[in-house]
Amino acid sequence: MVSWPGSRRIQATLQKEMVREFLAEFMSTYVMMVFGLGAVAHMVLGNDIYGSYLGVNLGFGFGVTMGVHMAGNISGAHMNAAVTFASCALGRMPWKKFPVYVLGQFLGSFVASATIYGLFYMAILHFSGGQLTVTGRTATAGIFATYLPDYMTLWWGFLNEMLLTGMLQLCLFAITDKKNNPALQGTQALVIGILIVIIGVSLGMNTGYAINPSRDLPPRLFTFIAGWGKEVFRDNWWWVPVVAPLVGAYLGGIIYLVFIVIPRNPQRLENSMVGEDNRITVLSKANPGMPSPLTPVSATSATPAGLALTQPIPPSSGSMPIEHF
Repeated sequence: MVSWPGSRRIQATLQKEMVREFLAEFMSTYVMMVFGLGAVAHMVLGNDIYGSYLGVNLGFGFGVTMGVHMAGNISGAHMNAAVTFASCALGRMPWKKFPVYVLGQFLGSFVASATIYGLFYMAILHFSGGQLTVTGRTATAGIFATYLPDYMTLWWGFLNEMLLTGMLQLCLFAITDKKNNPALQGTQALVIGILIVIIGVSLGMNTGYAINPSRDLPPRLFTFIAGWGKEVFRDNWWWVPVVAPLVGAYLGGIIYLVFIVIPRNPQRLENSMVGEDNRITVLSKANPGMPSPLTPVSATSATPAGLALTQPIPPSSGSMPIEHF
């Protein structure tokens, strides 16, 4: 087989673990965001004919499911910087992978925003009269990022985003906890998608439920560059969907461990300790009742929650199963 010069070097680079995980996060986040933002575009631009709020929830929910199938066996398909942060903070993934995962997610989200802008460019101009605005009846910036309604304050919005992301992480732990009542083998990706839909239809009204820095900040940056201008950073809201989900995901994980995992194994609490690398050491074989770091899931058992509890000790790669958006 004839190959052009350098092809083997490129192939070897693409087969490196960190590169594969970066590309997996890029592709899975891109898929999720294209379906999600496309659903929002239909709601905003479709004059109540082609889209709805329920459609937005379904778009993001099943976009997550598709993203899980895209990359669940490679990177775990986090698709969510808050989930990646919680994974690192709780010792389930090395911190050196945090920037790799987040960069892949941010780039995937940014490119997805550009894709939706290109696909709906004519519809955006027709709807807005050629003016790219953030507020008003013909505002279109909300297709890409979240904005607070008039009745909400900044800190109430922060609490909303923190609570919703905490609920997300809490439920992700439960769905993948084999010592509890997990989703059936092979259904985890679908169940996680349904979880996103449930959060949206029941709790999403106040802030648009970003619950994911990778879902909100890159599209906002795109709109800033594409012509909406600095108004996309109005009211200083832009940092809340970045910081609040990080706090919420971490607290949600801690709450599940404290209220569900530890009480069923109180005698083994002392076996959990911080190792020399500052990671929490909780190995499932040594401590069967405690959660362990995860291994990537197979294509038939992908779980966007990525914290499948009580699984075997992970490989040296340290990658986790899906714990995404």
